[in-house]
Amino acid sequence: MKCPFCSHQENKVVDSRISHAGDITRRRRECLSCGSRYTTYERVEELMPLVVKKDSRREEFEREKILEGIRIACRKRHFTASDLEEMVREVELKIQALGVREIASNEIGGFVMAALHKRDKVAYIRFASVYREFKDVDDFLTELQKEQNAADAGESPAVN
Repeated sequence: MKCPFCSHQENKVVDSRISHAGDITRRRRECLSCGSRYTTYERVEELMPLVVKKDSRREEFEREKILEGIRIACRKRHFTASDLEEMVREVELKIQALGVREIASNEIGGFVMAALHKRDKVAYIRFASVYREFKDVDDFLTELQKEQNAADAGESPAVN
């Protein structure tokens, strides 16, 4: 494991913890060269379906794209790195449960929106604005009104 600060290859593991679900190991490491500490996550590599994009191209599934989208939506919100990893894992498990060889990118986006909606409405709206390609303020207001109506009725709006 290369140190993200000095690129030295040697380190020692200071602490290891297994996630609540037992499928991810979080390790705190210390670089033997510069002494910096950093966190790594280990998980079993699983076969994921190909992602079918809007223009019908097919790409390999990249969990980093999901993580980055969630990270951007959750910026300046109260989420830990573990929270973000948990949401990505939730999306991955939903995709795997489908048992398909290919999945549409918009279906993955729906899973991400559902995960965000459960945890933080602001992050959900942020992600929805990009995912649903809001064109103007009216699109934001429409989505916010749906959220308000659902909250008033004590229910959850459709996130797909």
